[in-house]
Amino acid sequence: MYHIDKTYFWIIFLTALGVTLLITPISILIAKKAGVMDIPKDERRVHNKPIPRMGGLGIYFGINTGYILAINLGLCDYAGVDDAELYGVFFGGTVMFIVGLIDDVRGMRPMVKLAGQIVSALIVFLAGVRVANIGGFIGGDITTFGGAVSLILTVIWIVAIANTINLIDGLDGLAAGVVAISTCCIAYVAYIHGNYHIACFTMLAMAGGCLGFLPYNFYPARTFMGDCGSQFLGFMLATFAILGPPVKGATIVALIIPALTLSLPIFDTLFAILRRLVNHKPIMQPDKEHVHHRLLRAGMGQRRTVLCMYGITAVMGTAAVLLSRGLKVETTGLCVIAFAFIYIVMTDPSRKSPKTK
Repeated sequence: MYHIDKTYFWIIFLTALGVTLLITPISILIAKKAGVMDIPKDERRVHNKPIPRMGGLGIYFGINTGYILAINLGLCDYAGVDDAELYGVFFGGTVMFIVGLIDDVRGMRPMVKLAGQIVSALIVFLAGVRVANIGGFIGGDITTFGGAVSLILTVIWIVAIANTINLIDGLDGLAAGVVAISTCCIAYVAYIHGNYHIACFTMLAMAGGCLGFLPYNFYPARTFMGDCGSQFLGFMLATFAILGPPVKGATIVALIIPALTLSLPIFDTLFAILRRLVNHKPIMQPDKEHVHHRLLRAGMGQRRTVLCMYGITAVMGTAAVLLSRGLKVETTGLCVIAFAFIYIVMTDPSRKSPKTK
């Protein structure tokens, strides 16, 4: 394990935060001038006036500035990551951002968008960032995946997380706050275990970018991140989690920790898919039955709803930290508490199971 000056942690975090703070107001002006506005034209939207939706521009530049700074300072060398992997993530993320930006500006058919997301995942896979093996964490020998299996798992992982973050971006400050909490928890796991320096720096860059965006996005929002922001956040979170040889040595850790911290949006996404299948509706068709919509209908208001979901995410993030220390009983206890709250939200007194309509 290499010693790293902890000052660098702050440099990366504050750089991403500062750049996002500076670029986001510019993105608001660009969106207004270009007419890229989210107009409340259907009942699914919870805002009542047009809002600029190119805030992802600030997030993109903020996170990538922190990320590229870490590369140029040689901080990623501690993890022995190849340059091809580092820049593969940058270019793959850029493609994901552009796909989302086109969707924000002009609109895009769901299958075309999905194709663009798959191309982004293929770029990082070809660069060497992939779900390569599993084991170590749960005991037993490490199982290494063949090329085809690794490709499929990598694409599914990246596309799934990108769309998960995209789907929870339904209230002011929700997606940015959830990702900020999740990345801080993952960065802390990286820090306390010492041999995940690459994850620590990259996750701190993401946390800085999200927190730099929140002053403009928390209720009442002055801008939305749009698909270019939410898909980019999901892509970077998914790829950073599996970036670097130390993480690849036990990929299950890299997958479980972010999946646990993101269990609320992941559950919400899976339940949305089930709900639409049961009701014979297209899987990609939006609705107002997500967890945050149900909390709103319960009369909590946007701020309280978002803070409630922050709290559940923080509980699951703490569970992820405990799990990384091998405290499985404590982890289980926190998960039971969190999912009990989710169950309460998804049901009403007259039903014993979550509503699907």
